[in-house]
Amino acid sequence: MTAKESSGGEDNSSSHAIRATGAYALLDSLKRHGVKHIFGYPGGAILPIYDEVYRFEAAGYIKHFLVRHEQGAAHAADGYARATGQVGVCFGTSGPGATNLVTGIATAYMDSIPIVVITGQVPRAAIGTDAFQEIDIYGITLPIVKHSYVVRDPRDMARIVAEGFHIASTGRPGPVLIDVPKDVGLEEFDYVPVEPGSVKLHGYRPTFKGNPRQISQAISLIREAHRPLLYVGGGAIAASAHSEIKELAECFQIPVTTTLMGKGAFDENHPLGLGMLGMHGTAYANFAVTECDLLIAVGARFDDRVTGKLDEFAPRAKVIHIDIDPAEVGKCRAPEVPIVGDVRQVLMELLRRCQETNVCGDAVQTKEWLERIDRWRNDYPLVVPQYPDVLSPQEVIVELTKQAPYAYYTTDVGQHQMWAAQFLKNGPRQWISSAGLGTMGFGMPAAMGAKVALPNEEVICIAGDASIQMNIQELGTLAQYGIDVKTVIINNGWQGMVRQWQETFYDGHYSASNMESGMPDIVKLAEAYGLKGVVVRTREELKDAIAQMLAHKGSVLLDVHVKRDENCYPMVAPGKSNAQMIGLPELPKTDQAAELIYCHHCGAKNVSTNHFCPECGTKL
Repeated sequence: MTAKESSGGEDNSSSHAIRATGAYALLDSLKRHGVKHIFGYPGGAILPIYDEVYRFEAAGYIKHFLVRHEQGAAHAADGYARATGQVGVCFGTSGPGATNLVTGIATAYMDSIPIVVITGQVPRAAIGTDAFQEIDIYGITLPIVKHSYVVRDPRDMARIVAEGFHIASTGRPGPVLIDVPKDVGLEEFDYVPVEPGSVKLHGYRPTFKGNPRQISQAISLIREAHRPLLYVGGGAIAASAHSEIKELAECFQIPVTTTLMGKGAFDENHPLGLGMLGMHGTAYANFAVTECDLLIAVGARFDDRVTGKLDEFAPRAKVIHIDIDPAEVGKCRAPEVPIVGDVRQVLMELLRRCQETNVCGDAVQTKEWLERIDRWRNDYPLVVPQYPDVLSPQEVIVELTKQAPYAYYTTDVGQHQMWAAQFLKNGPRQWISSAGLGTMGFGMPAAMGAKVALPNEEVICIAGDASIQMNIQELGTLAQYGIDVKTVIINNGWQGMVRQWQETFYDGHYSASNMESGMPDIVKLAEAYGLKGVVVRTREELKDAIAQMLAHKGSVLLDVHVKRDENCYPMVAPGKSNAQMIGLPELPKTDQAAELIYCHHCGAKNVSTNHFCPECGTKL
């Protein structure tokens, strides 16, 4: 039976061979792995595969979404995976089609997101001859994939797909590339399906259970600590460990701060929640990490945007580092207790032992620590400025949180991303943002993928006026398929974060960052695609405009004009410690001649800003 005769997606027994093409074997294998949605763009080398896509779509097994640029396909698959925890899938043809996927692959790799990328390739005999649209995508992407394949024999197709899905989704997740030469897609052979979970990979054995002795050591350190802090990264999201983190925090009354990737792993409305730490983190999270005596790193990699000056990051703390990737443990900071294993399984075992020995009564040790953090929280709250004649960007984010608190939010990259991270309080997987690579243009296609995956959920993209133009062509995809994504553009007429750095560190030399005259008319642009566009310029318009956007059935672009020169604070300057933030709000004056405050480092009372702290010697 050939692929054309099969009508696509026939439920063949895994032990029964059928006559089929490599392209059919690929689509049937994807179907068997639960793939229902694919994002892609066709071209010559991948046409045999798209011929089978035609049949599988007609049979109702798979829905393909034609993007307007391959980068959008990779980001859509990425957003799909982040929103669901399932493997996202995208297609691109050879040559420029494949290279257009590279930024999306790198984005997924940096953030440990499971996607499978299928690329077309020139026929096997033409590989290495500089054939039309030939490119070594296998070699190009080697540094930015978890694993990759070139399918040289169609008989290997089913096994490769099964291995690829297994590798992408287990251990530390990541992207897998499968490059398929055109003639492999066309060649007929005796196809025997390979079912999910049936492959055995020699040499690939992720460690899931933590070492019992090291877990015991971790419990001992937690019981001894007076100023512990949970530092939670994206690994906690990947492992779905939010319930265990909450239980551990409440058991020992440990405050919790998250990275940009870890947002949603702990409820930021919880009294123990400190929000995000790092370059644009909350002041109280950054002071806490500077002063803690025990840092419990959970699925976090000590990224430079989190640590600031590394040798001054948590300088007084012992470290417990829990991560499934042994390469991350000790890479930037040597822990006293390293635990390699799945974050959720390690925490479950740790909590089980705590319950058996009834040690949660030790929580009283953190009372003074939590009181000190509350002082920092009261003294240095996140500020939402209001100006007489113009909206602040923070006001827009806060109004969104009021009207759509349970939405899935994607972002682009820049100031708006940091303001969103500061003020949104999302649940697990409801925060979707390019963290490690910082990819402008990520937000809208990622939102598209999230909405395809979760059609009954509200999905909102928060974009900047510069970022939105990076992949604005995906408005065509939203329009063609009726994908209901709401996009809110924080429009300040700049590449906002570039402008802030130029102002702060480059003497106000605003080189190539002014976008004021380069923004299209959003209403006309949206209407050109058959979508709805709205412009907001005043505080009085904002509330109703957001309400109308959310009520509208279909995609909306909301272009909100905000204060041009607003900066994102707090901010840790490059080379500085997390305790050395700029842009903190001023404390109220006291009756004394000098302003009296608490020491950021030791909590001593009534410390003048003009002096060293008499308790710890810190210069404030």
